Amino acid sequence: MHSDKKILFVCLGNICRSPLAEGVAQKHIDVKHLPFYAESAGTSSWHEGEAPCHSSIKVAQNYGIDISQQRSRPVTRADITAFDYVIAMDAQNQADLRSFGFEKVYRLGEFGGYRGADVPDPYYFKGFEGFEKVYEMVACCVEDILSQIENNLL
Repeated sequence: MHSDKKILFVCLGNICRSPLAEGVAQKHIDVKHLPFYAESAGTSSWHEGEAPCHSSIKVAQNYGIDISQQRSRPVTRADITAFDYVIAMDAQNQADLRSFGFEKVYRLGEFGGYRGADVPDPYYFKGFEGFEKVYEMVACCVEDILSQIENNLL
């Protein structure tokens, strides 16, 4: 059994995409009894202390995941050393994290066969369908990245 791996999922506001990634990861960690810890944060503090947006909570609930108790928080200097894996939702988040001081930052879309695509912000889609699409991408990519971490491939 390897030691706990700490994983931080990051988007801009920490109310849509990264809470979904944290929720999917936590469910996978719980089901497989993995010695991992998952959390999420934002590159901005715009929504600090807020719950995830209603549509993210709803789409997660549709898949048996409860993210309603999560609260948005901005990334901190302490996160740089506290987390083994930092996973950004898009290229801008990745660039912002690197300029903040994080050395190794993965992009979630590098996993799950998405060829490095950005996880799109669901607010740019019309209606709830965007959240479904984002959830499907996040779930696929998170499962792949956890598998790679579990098998020491990352």
